[in-house]
Amino acid sequence: ITITKSNSIGFPQKFYNDNNIKNFKYVVFYWDAENKAIGIHFTNDEQEKNKFAIIHSKAGYGGSVVARSFLKACGIDPQKYHGRYNWQKKNIDDIGEIYIIKLDNK
Repeated sequence: ITITKSNSIGFPQKFYNDNNIKNFKYVVFYWDAENKAIGIHFTNDEQEKNKFAIIHSKAGYGGSVVARSFLKACGIDPQKYHGRYNWQKKNIDDIGEIYIIKLDNK
């Protein structure tokens, strides 16, 4: 999972294919300031608040989300935190499956 300098969060082709991201329309982000971690939950729920539309690559390059408002609201500077991150998958009560990346200065 990548954070770009242009305020996007990207889902590279392998991650996208391995986790069937093509089956989802939206993503909901969660911020854990204490651990500097972003939680990413994929959903098709139209009623979900604070959802972001996934931009699916037509050329098979995975997907991405323009997350400017989320990054800004959480004080995450993409110039400082851009780059590729390893992720963990967890099941969280009341949310479901969530992917977690821990930020570090690049």
